Amino acid sequence: MKKVVLSCLVALGFGLSFQAQAVDAEKAQALAQAKNCLACHKIDIKIVGPSYKQVAEKYKGDASAVDSLAKKVIKGTSGTWGNIPMPPNPVTADEAKLLVQWILSL
Repeated sequence: MKKVVLSCLVALGFGLSFQAQAVDAEKAQALAQAKNCLACHKIDIKIVGPSYKQVAEKYKGDASAVDSLAKKVIKGTSGTWGNIPMPPNPVTADEAKLLVQWILSL
């Protein structure tokens, strides 16, 4: 139902947040695999880092999440989800945004 409503709003020309943007899930998943993200994260299971669904839930409705999380993916971070740090990742800014948009769409 949510996707139908968002699609209707887009068709009517309303400006929407990143959550309404179409995300190429297949491309994003392949990128996550290639960049070894899935060694520490799974879609719905916490491993070393939080599950992607946990991340999506935490940042739901946060309009600045794509940019702030993309920076964390690139530079690394610690303390947000516990004591285990996430190291910097060898991704471009565009790749990081694609990954984050996909994660937040889950």
